[in-house]
Parts: sequence; structure tokens; C-alpha cells
Amino acid sequence: METKRCDNCREHLGARHAHNARFCSGRCRMAAHRARQRKSDSVPAAMARRRQWVRYSDRKVPLSARGPRRSPASSTDPATWSSYSAAKRSTAGVGIGFVLSPTDRLVCIDLDHALADGVLASWARDIVDRLPQTYIEVSPSGTGLHIWGYGSVGRGRRIRRGESCVEVYDRGRYITVTGEPFEGAASSLADISKVLDDLL
Repeated sequence: METKRCDNCREHLGARHAHNARFCSGRCRMAAHRARQRKSDSVPAAMARRRQWVRYSDRKVPLSARGPRRSPASSTDPATWSSYSAAKRSTAGVGIGFVLSPTDRLVCIDLDHALADGVLASWARDIVDRLPQTYIEVSPSGTGLHIWGYGSVGRGRRIRRGESCVEVYDRGRYITVTGEPFEGAASSLADISKVLDDLL
């Protein structure tokens, strides 16, 4: 019987790993996720054409794609935001993020700890299955989902689901963007107001 190997480093997965494990460590899981992220970019045009992009540090601190490499960015100051192409070209930090503004009705539902070794938790599947065709991507950690669409929230919300958490925002926040669609999600945005109403 062939021994299972880590999808990233190809080391043998020992007996201590679950039978459906794909990686030998969190480091390998993140490395594989970032490699997929570099290959894929399906950010919806409705987001890409807006000048609401920033970079972020390894501690998820927002950084401007303009000026010095470590210039801070603000989720409420458009002067620190950039175009999508400028954010992609910048080498500041470790990735890009999109700033939510109430003027464009874009909203993000953040499902923390929704994925374990690529398998979606049942509580998260219930939310995803109720959505219209809209853009959903895997978060930088590889364990969460970001659901993008149109709607209105007002004050951001955080809803506990046992050990997991659902966060909903439409303003005053930046959200990390990977460009890695979940399960072949649409590269366009839909009105997700009905799901937002059910959640809130």
C-alpha cells in the first residue's frame, strides 16, 4: 500500500495525520495555497475597475501601494488606496486587499474556519448553497471563504457559529483578496441581500 505524501513538499504523511490530510504542516498548507493564488486571478471586473485597493502585511495591517514600501493605508482614507493593477504590481506586504465603501453597495461575507483540508463545514455549506451565482474565494489562510456581492449592512456584524465566525461588512473595512475562486464560483457579483437578511 502506497504511503500518502504531502501535496506540497512530498514528505510522507505519518500516522498522526488524519486519513484525509493533504499537508504535513500548516506551513505546507499555506505554501500550497499561495502557489495556487499566484496562478489564479478571477477577481470580478466590478471590483477590479475601482480604485479601492491596498496591500497588507503578514499581520494583515493595510499598506498603501503608493510611496514607501511600508506606508500604512486606511480603510477610510481614499488617498491611501490604489488601482487594482497598481496594487498587484506593488511589492509591499504579502498580498492585496479591497476596501469596502458604502457608495458602491459592495458587501463581503467572511466565513472563518469554514474549510478543513478543502472540505466545507456543514454550517458554511448551508450559507453557500443559498447564494445566487456570485464571486466566492478562498481566504489567504486556506481555511475561510470570502463571499462578495451587492447589498447593504450598515454597521458591520460578527455572528458566532460555535468555534467559527461569520462577519459581514459593507464599509470602513478592507478585505484580503486572493483571486482563488471556491468551487468554480462565478467571476461576477450578484445581489446577495436575501442571504444577508437571513444571516442578520
